Amino acid sequence: MDRRSVLALGAGVAAAPLLTACAGASTTGGGGEGTVTLLSNQFSPVEERQRFEAILKARVTAVPVAFNQVETGIFASTLQSQVDSGKPQISLAGAQHGDLAPHASRLIDLDDVLGRLGDRGFAPELVELAKLGGATTKYIPWMQASYVLAVNKRALEWLPSGADVQKLTYDQLLDWATAGRQGNGGKPIFGLPAGAKGLYHRFLQGYLVPSFSGGQITTYRSADAVAGWQYLKELWAQTAPASTGWDNMQEPLQRGEVLVGFDHSARLVGAPAAKPDDWLMVPAPAGPKGLGYMAVVVGLGIPNGAPEADRAKDVIESLTTPEVQLDVLRQNAFFPVTSAPVPADLPPAVALAEAAISAQRDAPNAILSLPPVGLGARDGEVAQVFKDTFKEILIDGRDVKAVVDAQGARLDGIVAEAKVPCWAPDPARAECRVA
Repeated sequence: MDRRSVLALGAGVAAAPLLTACAGASTTGGGGEGTVTLLSNQFSPVEERQRFEAILKARVTAVPVAFNQVETGIFASTLQSQVDSGKPQISLAGAQHGDLAPHASRLIDLDDVLGRLGDRGFAPELVELAKLGGATTKYIPWMQASYVLAVNKRALEWLPSGADVQKLTYDQLLDWATAGRQGNGGKPIFGLPAGAKGLYHRFLQGYLVPSFSGGQITTYRSADAVAGWQYLKELWAQTAPASTGWDNMQEPLQRGEVLVGFDHSARLVGAPAAKPDDWLMVPAPAGPKGLGYMAVVVGLGIPNGAPEADRAKDVIESLTTPEVQLDVLRQNAFFPVTSAPVPADLPPAVALAEAAISAQRDAPNAILSLPPVGLGARDGEVAQVFKDTFKEILIDGRDVKAVVDAQGARLDGIVAEAKVPCWAPDPARAECRVA
């Protein structure tokens, strides 16, 4: 796999969700017959949704689109209920790879669309991921992102001697968080998005465990992985306790509640937006095995029986043009999935994120992690294993090895029943299993 080609900067069910999802007005005019209803769990902050709606109005003019942004649970239940009832109203579904994966059988094949978009320059890894473990294309890559650290420069006074903030190790991050807390009158300077809607499980799946063990699944019960969780227990002791209530880090960083935070790039750019000169964005730290990082891939799929399938394909074509890809980057800090060159005049906060993500991707010790591949309806269960391990070790204070052993057995049961090959960074093999 060519990691450099993945920008890896890099979502009783029937009636209510159906009505909720289709309540939105047409974003680009028209409405009714001929309108493509785009259901998505992306751009949930109001400002992000409004900016994307403005992009739709400006760039997707041939087909009226009704953009319906919903929570991930409503996205899943709406897509399921509409398709399974045989009466879909959605013509296009936009969500992260892991949110589309459980619905592979509810999405039409899009090999014809992929063929029409041969000039987009999709990375081969993204094209393969879009098959959702099957033989045909189930979604077209839409945009991508990754996770980095945002740093208020005020925190640099506590950076350990000899540490390069652009090339941190996890040990240095712990020393920094410890010194910062001591120097800040006992108030933690470091935070994680560990709230109910936070993406902290991506930190565990794509960063911590791979950086310490070299794998995501096969090494879950290894001594190296146990060492990683023991490390996290130490770091958690220096982390702001309010982290368990934070769904994103840009808001507590803006408020000055912490000075250093890890999160999805789109959930960080709001922090330095007003005063970019006061901020840095830097790659995630490296561990004993390397710098683990995760690609966040968002795709566009068409549900079986979609009322405007042909028009939905036209919308996909519009949303993958260089102009729209770069508009989304400038406005909402999601990076292109195509070969569209990244411009030099990005908004300062987005430029900070782009530089950090590029440095992270291009680090000689980088370890690319992908979200679970080919698990279908069991995709979310893998994320829940990581979340439960986090809770039992860090919140409940249980024994690290005992928890990792028990959760590793649970994880092994999930992948064993699925009978799927391993995905990066675990070595390719016919069936992925926890050692």
